[in-house]
Amino acid sequence: MKIILAPDSFKGSLTAREAALAMEEGICEAVPSAERILMPLADGGEGTVDCLVGATRGQTVSVRVYDPLRREIVARYGILGDGATCVIEIAEASGLPLLKEEERDPMITTSYGTGQLIQHALDAGYRTFIIGLGGSATNDGGTGILQALGCRFLDVQGKELAAVGGALHKLHKIDLSQFDQRIMESSFTIACDVQAPFIGPTGASAVFGPQKGASEAEVALLDQNLKRLADCIEEEIGLALHDMEGTGAAGGAGGALLAFFQGIMKPGIEVVMEAMDFERIAEGADLLITGEGRSDGQTITGKAPSGVASLAERHEIPVLLISGAIDEASREMLRAVFTEVHGLTDCGIKTKIAMSQSFRLLREKTAAVVGDYVESVKTDK
Repeated sequence: MKIILAPDSFKGSLTAREAALAMEEGICEAVPSAERILMPLADGGEGTVDCLVGATRGQTVSVRVYDPLRREIVARYGILGDGATCVIEIAEASGLPLLKEEERDPMITTSYGTGQLIQHALDAGYRTFIIGLGGSATNDGGTGILQALGCRFLDVQGKELAAVGGALHKLHKIDLSQFDQRIMESSFTIACDVQAPFIGPTGASAVFGPQKGASEAEVALLDQNLKRLADCIEEEIGLALHDMEGTGAAGGAGGALLAFFQGIMKPGIEVVMEAMDFERIAEGADLLITGEGRSDGQTITGKAPSGVASLAERHEIPVLLISGAIDEASREMLRAVFTEVHGLTDCGIKTKIAMSQSFRLLREKTAAVVGDYVESVKTDK
């Protein structure tokens, strides 16, 4: 029996790899003879570098860059096992986890450090990039990334502006004369699950600004500032980002990558599974097992388990969802997509306990679920 273990991280308790190891131990208990293949996943956000580097036997590179408040930190990017593809997470240098709660302020945070990572990879000779957009602390429209690569943002007097969301109302002109031309020699795949446009009531500022520390008044200002940026981009290169889906990802960085990097935007889980050669490895599998910290209606709209479910459907492979918790209102919806749906808290276990003892509980739940599933298959035969 060939079983593929492909969970995402259980945020706050287990990395994707730790979750896969817990599941593996459960299968060893329930079906010792089964062939087990661990394929821990990410959906383009935090954990994507580790996921892809581990799956392809690649390596990581450490670089001194700026964090969202322009403090010097050490950040990493990955080189896949092909030796040619560079994978960068915006969260690594420009992410919300780098800031304390009281430091969150999208009026002054910048994505400059992510641009530094790209510049370092270009200097090292890499020209094929995967950029994961999840988890940013910024709302600068990607101006920080662009500034690090030579782009200048000028006010009406020709003075260069800080590449932060709160300064963009002064933007008069975008100067591309010193923009790194190696960008045009490179290909960029943008791993993104966000459909938010650049501006408006469902745009970058309105949807994600509050979680990055913006007040209601600041959200309105940031949205106006991104509109000014979008207007200038349209004047400069003729591309209107304003209402384009996905451009609001990572505080508008998705729009910058589409406009100036000629990036191709794809669902994060598709990018990750393709880079891992997941479909080929899963050929002939008898069972797929996936999971995440909490599964709800969003699970089937581009999250890692949905990618596993889609592959399972194409190849007619049963797929079990074992997550930390299942939103009861979404359980029937999930059952329409997965062969079985299980949560660590299903038997009345409190969430706090489930998170503090997640490895053991996931191992035990996997053993019980897989054991029952194998017995049911035998009975049906």
